[in-house]
Amino acid sequence: MTHSEFDSFRPPEPPRRRRPGEKRGPGRRGNGDGSREMPMVPEPEFTSYYGRPVVKPAPWGDDVAIYLFLGGVAGGSALLGLGGQLTGRPTLCRNARLSALTAVSLGAVALVKDLGRPERFLNMLRTFKVTSPMSVGSWILSAFSAGTAVSAVAEIDRLSGMRLPLGPLRTVLQAAEGPAGIEAALFAGPLAAYTAVLLGDTATPTWNAGHEELPFVFVSSAALASAGLAMITTPVAEAAPARKLAALGVVGDVVAMRVMERRMDPVAAEPLHEGKAGAMLKWSERLAVAGGLGALLGGRNRVVAAVSGLALLGASALTRFGVFEAGLESAKDPRYTIEPQKKRLAARRAAGIVDDAITTAK
Repeated sequence: MTHSEFDSFRPPEPPRRRRPGEKRGPGRRGNGDGSREMPMVPEPEFTSYYGRPVVKPAPWGDDVAIYLFLGGVAGGSALLGLGGQLTGRPTLCRNARLSALTAVSLGAVALVKDLGRPERFLNMLRTFKVTSPMSVGSWILSAFSAGTAVSAVAEIDRLSGMRLPLGPLRTVLQAAEGPAGIEAALFAGPLAAYTAVLLGDTATPTWNAGHEELPFVFVSSAALASAGLAMITTPVAEAAPARKLAALGVVGDVVAMRVMERRMDPVAAEPLHEGKAGAMLKWSERLAVAGGLGALLGGRNRVVAAVSGLALLGASALTRFGVFEAGLESAKDPRYTIEPQKKRLAARRAAGIVDDAITTAK
């Protein structure tokens, strides 16, 4: 009886001669020379021991999804703040810096809430491990927050009419404001992307399958969110950089998602199209395209700019939440783990790689 695909490597058996008067068995009629029995093993069902998932789902809730979104808002806003600083757009610079500080502060609250105790985040800063996305991300978040806080406090001091009780520190703050804005912008891209690296570094099937393209998706999503927020809070006369960033973000978001889905294993990509995650990602693309068109065609109108900005913010949030939800769903079904593994194993054998522990099971 054939039980394993490795039976194909067995040498052929000589046909057995039937003795005089011997009758064919009911299971051998019309099936070759009768030297082997018919396969009686049913098609496999992708189950696991006691109904438990093959991969342990990530122990993350909505707090982490919120942090993913707010990290993108903060990173993109810091870049827009630097753009406003270098091009002489003080209102855009101020609004973007304040948006970055607000987003990173709320994101830190969500992160600490997920960790349970604030000291757990501080414990991650005791070491720096290059091979750990979480360790590197903790330092990126800290460095970004420091630069953002300095530049945003300088803006708050100006808004208050220099009434903050800073004393002689005001001169230091004003001198450090420009370099701090540049420093925050340098860490903006890594802040927007490291969470994608963190997700892709897990064993969660959908996240891991898209680990190469997921950082591009998250960076584009950050551009959508920050540009949309700037279009809402900034007059159209100074929001031209935000409109350009929105257009680039829409193109990057749509293209990166399509490329990621095309390069992923079709089975691992299924959660991106089904259920709650699929609905969120479909609406994300629709809102991104609508918001991008609004920014390009009617962005000089204050009302159109605000509505387009809301659409872009919603698109970014749905992208992050959709990818997050798809990964959690893929970890619950053993099929999303087993089928891609079987395909990769077959591909290795087809390529002639049969002398390692993966293909020979030694």
